[in-house]
Amino acid sequence: MARRSAPSPSDAAGGPGRGPVASVPADTRVSEEEFAEQVLGLVESIPPGRVMTYGGIAAALGSRASRRVGKVMAHYGSEVPWWRVVHADGRPPTCHDATALQHYRAEGTPVRAGRTGHRLDLPHAVWRPEPA
Repeated sequence: MARRSAPSPSDAAGGPGRGPVASVPADTRVSEEEFAEQVLGLVESIPPGRVMTYGGIAAALGSRASRRVGKVMAHYGSEVPWWRVVHADGRPPTCHDATALQHYRAEGTPVRAGRTGHRLDLPHAVWRPEPA
């Protein structure tokens, strides 16, 4: 699946290619480009019918920066299965509820209906990658 890669310092529009998903120690600072590539690679590896939270992705990468994950998804996530990244309370990505629900139904992702819309059934839907 082709996707828009994170911009490099020499190519602000983003170029082809992607690096491997790697676990990054929490005390290691990585560039924005490296972090974006790691986030997008991890999102691509989430199996159909499963989800990860923004914080879960950050933690899997050795970070606590869930908002940084959200920023990557907002800027570069359109060509990866973005609907598989959800808020900690099970809400789908902001402003994409209807489209995400179509994907969840097609993939058989566990969803609960509520008073304020649908939420993912996180105990049954969350996926955790194997430690690197």
